[in-house]
Amino acid sequence: MFARGDSSVERALVGSPPATAPLPELAELPAGPDRSRALEVTLEAMARLFRLEREAPDQVKVVRTAAEIEACLTNGVFAALLHIEGAEAIDPEFNALDVFYRAGLRSLGPVWSRRNIFGEGVPFGFGHDPDTGPGLTPLGRELVRACNRLRIVVDLSHLNARGFWDVTEITNAPLVATHSNAWSLTPATRNLTDRQIDAIAGSGGMIGVNFATAFVREDGRPDTTTSLDAICRHIDYLVERAGIDHVGFGSDFDGALIPCDLGDASGLPRLISRLRRRGYDDDALLKLTHRNWIRVLGRTWGA
Repeated sequence: MFARGDSSVERALVGSPPATAPLPELAELPAGPDRSRALEVTLEAMARLFRLEREAPDQVKVVRTAAEIEACLTNGVFAALLHIEGAEAIDPEFNALDVFYRAGLRSLGPVWSRRNIFGEGVPFGFGHDPDTGPGLTPLGRELVRACNRLRIVVDLSHLNARGFWDVTEITNAPLVATHSNAWSLTPATRNLTDRQIDAIAGSGGMIGVNFATAFVREDGRPDTTTSLDAICRHIDYLVERAGIDHVGFGSDFDGALIPCDLGDASGLPRLISRLRRRGYDDDALLKLTHRNWIRVLGRTWGA
């Protein structure tokens, strides 16, 4: 459902390590863009999406409700959910947030993996847990409350541990990590500890499994020869820990190195086939591919 990512932006910031090199314990990232530049880039990306919808109305729809997602699935239309990862384009008065919401924004990650005025992103690293520094700022707490009022999903995937727990103290919506895995299996900072997994499940929320090789391999290496079984291992663990109703596909197709056997969205049938061979029945697979997402998004959006 969440086929998302930041492609060349993330790779340019983090660098492109050799396929055999694991992530460092904690990577140092450059500062993010200023608000004017972030707003410019965000508006350009949104405009491209709306133009695509306008030019192919029978093939693409920007969805704002769970019912619209279901209709798209029924009618064979590509459902595009407007999500922003890293809120650098949003001003302290939240004027841009209100405008973005009216345009169709329904999911927001307050930070990417670096600091901004709203909080502390978790840096990329291996062999270190997500507790990497301070959490949400006072303005970040207000952003979460504003998202709750507008019924925008607050994505936890790039928040560090303290920011994660800050959100749990504030939000009245299900907890959602759109593209994160199990830290117990792969100790990358971007993955979730068992305690975080339990909190998400307890809120009725969702974990979207990230397909990035560095977040599924035991050694944390960004190696595209990684087997699909590494992804399945995280799905198995999260399903056992959180329950089948709280796990789905999260992808990160355009933001990370993905196993060659999967490649892109066209390879999803191969992953589904592998899961079927591991014992997942039709009902479980429908939940993992879309039903869980539709339920949780509908509960957050109120439609």
